[in-house]
Order: sequence, then C-alpha cells, then structure tokens
Amino acid sequence: MSEDKPIPGSSRRDLLTGKAIKHSLERRGQEIADELLESQEKTARGSGDTVRLSTKAMACEFSLILNPSENRRQVITASDALDIVHEVESQLTVYRETSDLLAINEVASQGGATLNEDIFKLIELSDQLAQQTKGAFTPTARALNLLWRTNRSLGKVPEADEIEVAVKASDFRNLQLDPENKIVSFQNELLGLDLSGIGKGYALDRVADFLQQEQIENFLLHGGHSSILARGTHNTPLGWPVGIRHPQAPQKRIATILLQDQAFSASGSGVQFFRHQGKRYGHIFDPRTGWPVDHILNAVVLAPTAAIADALSTAFYVLPLEESIAYCEQHPQIAALIFPNPPAGKRLEPISIHIDEKRLHWQ
Repeated sequence: MSEDKPIPGSSRRDLLTGKAIKHSLERRGQEIADELLESQEKTARGSGDTVRLSTKAMACEFSLILNPSENRRQVITASDALDIVHEVESQLTVYRETSDLLAINEVASQGGATLNEDIFKLIELSDQLAQQTKGAFTPTARALNLLWRTNRSLGKVPEADEIEVAVKASDFRNLQLDPENKIVSFQNELLGLDLSGIGKGYALDRVADFLQQEQIENFLLHGGHSSILARGTHNTPLGWPVGIRHPQAPQKRIATILLQDQAFSASGSGVQFFRHQGKRYGHIFDPRTGWPVDHILNAVVLAPTAAIADALSTAFYVLPLEESIAYCEQHPQIAALIFPNPPAGKRLEPISIHIDEKRLHWQ
C-alpha cells in the first residue's frame, strides 16, 4: 500500500470556520443590510413578513429567510453565512477538476487519503447511513452517476453489461475508513465518492452552525427547495411553514408542514426525468441494481440534521415501503411522509410515519 497522502488544498478548511467568515464583511453585507432594513420600515410588524437572502450554488438557489429585525448586524451576518455554501461546493463538487472530492478519489484509490476532520466526518456519516439503509443510499455511486449522466446526454439508456460493471464499481462496502487517523481508502480502484445525495444538506448544516454561533436563532434555510433546515420560529410557536409539492402535479402544493428545529428533504422524480423509446426514466436509481426506481412518487423525511434528511429521503425513495417504515420505527427521531405510486385508477394514499399531525396541514 502506498503512503497515505494529505489532500491538496485541504487547508481550505479554515475558510469554513466562523473566524474566516467574520472577516468577509467588506463584500456586500452593508449594502444588503441598508436595502433590506429600509424595506422593512414600510411593513407592519408581526404580519409574517420575512427577509430573504439568496445565492446560486450546486446548480440551484440557496436561500436564507429571517424574521424582520432592526438589527443591521443580523442581515450582514446572514449575507456572509451564505458564502459557506460556495466553500462547501468547492470541496464536494464532482463537476470541477479542482474540487477536494476529486482529489480524494484519486489519492484514496492509490492507497489512502488523509482528510480534515469535517470532511472525514461527512464521509463517515455517509458510510453509516449506507450501512443502515443496506446501500439504498450510498456515497460511492460515482461510476453509476457518470454512466447515467453520459447516456442521458446522448439520449439513450446504458446497456445492461455497462450497468453491471458500474454497480460493482459503486459498492460502498469497498470504502475503508480509519477514524483514528482520518484516512479514507478504496479496496476497488474503480470506486469513487460522489456526495451529491448529501452535499446540499451538509451545506445547510454548516450555514446553520455558523448562524447559531453568531446568535441568530430564528431562520429557515433551503437549497433548491427540496433540502430545508428550520431553526426557531416564525409568526407561530410551531415553527416555519414549508410547502410540500403534489407528487403528481409538482406545480401544486398538497400540504404545508410547520418545521421547528428540524430538517426536511424531499426526493422524487416528478421534475427530473427523461424519456427514451416511450419509457420514462427518473433521475433516482437503486445503487444496488443500477436502474431507476418508480414504486414511490415522493419521499419526504424530517430529521435532526439536513445531511441526514437528504440521504434518507433518497434511501426511502429507493427502499420498499415496509423497510422505510421499519427504519423509522428503529430511529424515532426520523419522521417521513411517503407517497407510494398508486395502482391504475386508485387514489393517492400518503403514508405518515412519526409526523406530528398538529404540524401537518393538507390543502
């Protein structure tokens, strides 16, 4: 085995700490604060108004939503907090050759990669969730993601033998972790990490940690509307209202849930899919078979952290319904709202698991 190597650029961890973020105020925070506070003066207090700041990252919009406040410092701090999302993207993206994750893949396949504590903990959490869900969620589906992405761009479906090879190259059981030394290594040199199934949630958790460190207690964060994290309350003691899309008509809302000190993630193929020779293929596949799944229309998960919610909503979309229910029974801190694909001519019948009905309001 070759000598374990540190990842180039791993010192960038400091950019994600509160200390570094605090000193970035010269960007645009003051201007944003002045503009938002001026607009707030025109609105009545207690009416449910909010302050929203947004940025583009990870191919979607990330937004931070706050209760109105006369505290200019709150808005400036919130503006800086969103910079964390871009730092996380630079670490975890698989679309930039300079990303830390691609460097990890290269070094880990050659013997072992020594990581900073934050990234190692994320990979360790991902591995634990893969084990708990029997591989329905996996952080090592790099080969499968590449195969399907390439074929979609060409307007075709992969061959069965190509999928078989990619499945073997995506088996999370070939991922080896050394917690004491923070080393990641691969038993299969074709293995590759792809954290797209947990990355948005991880970014939200990092932003939330920073905001709470800065004593901002009430806020709602979202990444692409499908990954959401709520802290504190908004205009009601039960939390922040979050809409749930109708799985058969994504432009409509089927329910509203009130989130407080919880994360929310929804996985479904109602928006992202493609057709080939008359057949519809969703963008979520079972890493154990390599093929898209369609027995679930939508899986919504509530969890203590956004990273866990992200990973489990994907897993619950892949797993048979009874296995998702069993998982929630074994982990009482996890709640879910699952929409099975109804038989032809039958009504949609969502399954609620550990959802507080006082917080869920159907349209």
